[in-house]
Amino acid sequence: MNRFLIRRQLLDFEPYRPGLSIEEIQDRYGLSSVIKLAGNENPLGASPKVLQVLEKQFREVHRYPRAGSPRLRQALGARHGIPGDRIVAGNGSDEIIDLLIRVAVEPGRKHVLAFRPCFNIYKTQARLCGVEFRQIDLHDDFTFPMQALLEAVNDATAMVFLTTPDNPSGFAPPVEEVVDLHHRLPVNCLLVVDEAYMDFAAPRERYSIMSLAGRAPNLVVLRTFSKLYGLAGLRLGYGVMPADLADGLLRVKLPFSVNVLAEAAGIAALDDDGFRIKTIRTVIRGREMLSRALGELGFQVYPSQANFILVKPPMAASELFEKLLRRGIIIRPLSSYGLPDHLRISIGNAEENRALLGAIRDILGP
Repeated sequence: MNRFLIRRQLLDFEPYRPGLSIEEIQDRYGLSSVIKLAGNENPLGASPKVLQVLEKQFREVHRYPRAGSPRLRQALGARHGIPGDRIVAGNGSDEIIDLLIRVAVEPGRKHVLAFRPCFNIYKTQARLCGVEFRQIDLHDDFTFPMQALLEAVNDATAMVFLTTPDNPSGFAPPVEEVVDLHHRLPVNCLLVVDEAYMDFAAPRERYSIMSLAGRAPNLVVLRTFSKLYGLAGLRLGYGVMPADLADGLLRVKLPFSVNVLAEAAGIAALDDDGFRIKTIRTVIRGREMLSRALGELGFQVYPSQANFILVKPPMAASELFEKLLRRGIIIRPLSSYGLPDHLRISIGNAEENRALLGAIRDILGP
């Protein structure tokens, strides 16, 4: 690394490390078939309506998209009953996270607060922006110590990130607790509630704060098209926020970060309620089945409202992870979250879930 070309604050920068890909495991072990249950992706793929729209939209890839994605924002506004000027679409919700820190947090004077462990993008983008990132440890059962979080807030706290359902545990507090946290924060402290997995909470209205989004002056709610809608590869997400904050983000946002295929796919996905309902049913049934079966096999299974489950296996987590890899099944080790004894398992389709259980039974033995 050329130390003369890189900011000194970034010389020890730790990048976000995604899970292993199917291609990596195929190459490593010479496998023709691999099951991936590590990325929290949609087990049914993408909506047939989306695929049809994408085939037509390919003819327009030589054109720039409209800056700000107005058609998508209008569609999202209709979905949530919120004016489109309070919505910002981005290249995944990761871009919205980055923009919020850049726009709302003054480096050197203000800091960002979150729980630990948490989605690592909060930390990486804060550090990239020269912003101090502070964390409060979760309880041992991964529930949220809201009072400890509030006690850590001071005049220099510009932003608090809260992920619910949380990653990697799947825990989701009742919405009343999130509303209470919001009400007790200073008005100049922005609460960013990342609801990437909220569509899989049952019932969703018991956990989501979306009904207040765009109306409260210091609240942002993030959502993504990567999970429920199966568009992880197209990179599409959005934030719902006060209109003046949305205007601030749009002023500095790169104009074409949402490409024409992603915008068209997002609009089509919102229009396919049948696929959305089928996905939710598949995930909830699979989550219940895997939680029950793994519990019977001696795993500690943590309650989840997401499209994944957190487990502590009855053998070394690293050993189970490697043995599953050799059988062509990818799950997520959690050493990067500070949880070396735990594993995260995405909910697959019925066939994938059965294959995982069969492999685990084989590994554990009689």
